[in-house]
Amino acid sequence: MFLFGGVPGWPVVLTDGPVVLRPYRRSDAAAWSEVRRANRAWLAPWESSVPGRWDEMNSPAAFRYVHRDQRRSARTGEGMPFAVCLREPSGEERLVGHLNIGNIVRRAFCSGYVGYWVDGRVAGRGVIPTALALAVDHAFGPGGLHRVEVNIRPENKPSRRVVEKLGFREEAYHPRYMHIDGAWRDHIGYAMTSEEVAAEGGLLARWHRLRAAAE
Repeated sequence: MFLFGGVPGWPVVLTDGPVVLRPYRRSDAAAWSEVRRANRAWLAPWESSVPGRWDEMNSPAAFRYVHRDQRRSARTGEGMPFAVCLREPSGEERLVGHLNIGNIVRRAFCSGYVGYWVDGRVAGRGVIPTALALAVDHAFGPGGLHRVEVNIRPENKPSRRVVEKLGFREEAYHPRYMHIDGAWRDHIGYAMTSEEVAAEGGLLARWHRLRAAAE
């Protein structure tokens, strides 16, 4: 883990094995667009409704606006937007997903909402559980947060499995919570506070033990 100056916990690079979380770069445009375009069928049913064609909204040109918004939220301390990468044996990093801790509110609340997606071509390899564990531990440590929340559509079983196996609590059912894929969709709310993983040495340590036990 490498820390730099700025708002609490940002910018930062987090690593565990081949999984790398880092801030986005302008040079990520082509890689981001390729992953997004290749994963339309995998991602579109779970993402917020936006006007325009998928290829246009996920083009290298569109990335400029995404990157600008991410930089703004990070500068103001409202978000921690990570590019999720896999480090190849050659040492090169391949962008395979996204994770953001957003809508961060501090003072007496100290909480944020997590959203993520992953390239379907690497799904099932533990990339997003590892990324989420890394990000949550960072949020509870240098990031200064006390609570993180994840809201997921009931039908999105792969995403629900990620948070459930990491031990997030199911807290609430939110009817018509967000406009996704053309309609207002229900969501299940999951959450975790720092006390729930402190005794285990953090969420990443919990995840490592779970993986070892399953082998």
